[in-house]
Amino acid sequence: MSLSILAVDDSRTIRDMLNLALCQAGFSTSLAEDGVHGLEVLDGLRPDAIITDINMPRLDGFGFIEAVRGQDEHRATPILVLTTESAPELKSRARAAGATGWIVKPFDPVKLVRALHMVAGPGAST
Repeated sequence: MSLSILAVDDSRTIRDMLNLALCQAGFSTSLAEDGVHGLEVLDGLRPDAIITDINMPRLDGFGFIEAVRGQDEHRATPILVLTTESAPELKSRARAAGATGWIVKPFDPVKLVRALHMVAGPGAST
């Protein structure tokens, strides 16, 4: 079963790297360049998991996570934060907003795919 992932990051390079890593792992990906665009792309989409950056223009990752959690159909969708930030207070703020996990850039594609399978794979939500 192919997992569907929405990746939200303002860096084209990171989006390209995510797309490559996820496609090679057999995932189908949707990409967005910031939180506002992420919400637009998410409309009508039912991803198995979402990856988001924190520091983005227009709507940052915290606001994006809160907006996603405010939608009934995405209340339980796993959200992984992928960011250069590693401060404990930012991690707890992301958790409070509704993030499922935290991965620090630069990311290891193998570990990212493993994390996605853990949070969104078959049986993950049961």
